[in-house]
This record gives sequence, C-alpha cells and structure tokens, in this order.
Amino acid sequence: MNKEKKYCIGCGVLLQDENMMQEGYTTSIENDICNRCFRMRNYGEYQIITKSNEEYIDILKSVNKTNDLVLYMVDLLNVDKDLNYIRQYIKNKIILVLNKRDVLPKSVKDEKIINYFKDMDLDFQDVIVVSPNKNYNIDELLLMIKKYKTSKNVYVVGHTNVGKSTLINKLMKNYSFNNCFLTMSPLPSTTLNKISIKLSDDLTLIDTPGLVDRGNIVNYVDSSLLKKINPKKEIKPKTYQLKKGQALVIGGLVRIDYLEGNKNSFTVFMSNDLKVERFNMNNNEKLKDLYPKEFDVLFHEDIVISGLGFIKVVEKAKVTVYADKNVLIYTRKSLI
Repeated sequence: MNKEKKYCIGCGVLLQDENMMQEGYTTSIENDICNRCFRMRNYGEYQIITKSNEEYIDILKSVNKTNDLVLYMVDLLNVDKDLNYIRQYIKNKIILVLNKRDVLPKSVKDEKIINYFKDMDLDFQDVIVVSPNKNYNIDELLLMIKKYKTSKNVYVVGHTNVGKSTLINKLMKNYSFNNCFLTMSPLPSTTLNKISIKLSDDLTLIDTPGLVDRGNIVNYVDSSLLKKINPKKEIKPKTYQLKKGQALVIGGLVRIDYLEGNKNSFTVFMSNDLKVERFNMNNNEKLKDLYPKEFDVLFHEDIVISGLGFIKVVEKAKVTVYADKNVLIYTRKSLI
C-alpha cells in the first residue's frame, strides 16, 4: 500500500523516513515536522539546503496561473535592485510589503519611505511599511489584503530571508486560532515548498520558498556571521567624514577606498554588531585581496552591499569597493 504524502508544517518539504541524508527526513512519518525544522526550532541548529531558482520560478509561474492577490515582501535594509523583476513571472495584483521597519531609524518617516517607492513607477496596487517583530502596521496590512484580494487565497513571495514566514506567523498569532507556525531562521532557503495556512474562512495565506539572491553576501559567509549581519534592533547609523585617500572596512567583509572627491560624508546603515574601521588606504592592505569594483557615486546616492545594507554618500565620489566577487554591489538614489 502506498504511503499517503505528508508535508512538513514548518518548511513545506515532503516528509520521508527512509534516508536521513535527504531533505524531509523524520524519525517517524507520523510527525508533523522534519528533523531539520525540529533541530532549528528546539536547538537553534541550522542546516543549509541549496535549492535551484528554477524550482522556485516554477512555483511563481504556478501563482501566475491564478488570479489571486500577491504580497511581494522586501527587506528595507536590502531592497532588490530591480523591484519590477517579479513581473517576469507574476501578472497578478501585487501589494509591495516593505518589511523590517524596526531596523531603520525611528527618525525616518514612513511617508518618506513610501513616497520613495511610489516615485519608482512600480506596477503594484499599493505599498505598505511593516514590522512583524514590533506588530507595526499589521492591522493596516490585513485591511489592505481584504481590500485587494480576489479570492480566499493570498500568496506571499519574495527573496529568501526577507521575513515572509515571520509575517505569516504574526498574522496567525493575531487573527487565527490555527496553532501551526512556520519555521524561521537567519538562513536562506528555510521554506522549501508552498505552505497553505488558513487564517480564517475567508483568507488562506500561502507561503512560498524565496528566490535565492545569488548576489547576497549571506551566501558567502560562515554561518557564525549570520547573527552579526542580520540586525536584531534599530540601526544606529555611523557617519564618517572621509578625505580622499581614506578607507573604511566594515565587519571584516567589505572595504571602501575613497579615490577621488572633496571631504565627504559616508553614513553606514548596517547591523550595529558590525565593526567599522577607518584608516589611510595607502598604509593598510586589509581586504585588498578581495574583488575590487569601482564606482562613480553621484550626489546623495547610496552604495548598496547586498545582504549587508547600504552606505549613504552626500557628495560626488569615486570609490573602489572590495568584497567577495559574487556579492552584488550597486548605487542608487539615497533611500534616507
């Protein structure tokens, strides 16, 4: 007799009790979660599973076959370079959910953040700023969902580690009697398959695996650094007045050499746990073995280091940024 298929309620993977080296392993098929989720929830042990984006893109294409509302989640500290990228796969109505409001300084007004994104001429129904950790704007998000949803089903999509599962868990805690909670961790690819969570008779949230951002620095650091990279509380921006010929090293991961320009202001918006060092770039070779990328930064632009955060630069500047060659680094109009 064939076993009935059963899926992990934490990450959505198909459960199996035959091979402990493969994903979905559980000591008993009667369990509701896989060993990986059990170890993460109870012991904080993280096991990285690398999935191909082709699998996730197939899931997005299946969402496109519906007419259901989509919540597109973005980490405010690590905004995707091209937010309209999602439109390659999804033509549904989309609400842009700007997550992790709690890590940006309280002095920054929501209205300014929202207008920044609305000025980008994005093809979305609406924009909202939230923080599940602080229960911030969660009521407003639910009202927005009810306003735009086209059926009972609402999909939650976005890159890995933007907080999709955290948001769904908060919505369940606030508005549902469902005691099923999704597994959360600082690792990419924690959710491995679609997971449907019934919030009420009129609303089912469907969590999806995140698209793996190959340019994100978290893919290229030791797992012990993940807790330092991911800010746990409001960022205290660090501002450095640099002269031509000076450099910054951030967290032992990134080096920025100031090649040309007048005295300039560099403000670092990254985790408070990352140490920032300043020195004469000609007298110190630290991190110069990493891959160099040169940028001409315009007035009031950010240098974005995918997965770490960004550096706001006030005046024009020519810089060289040293980092792992696979890490995405780019400039944009200043967010703050």
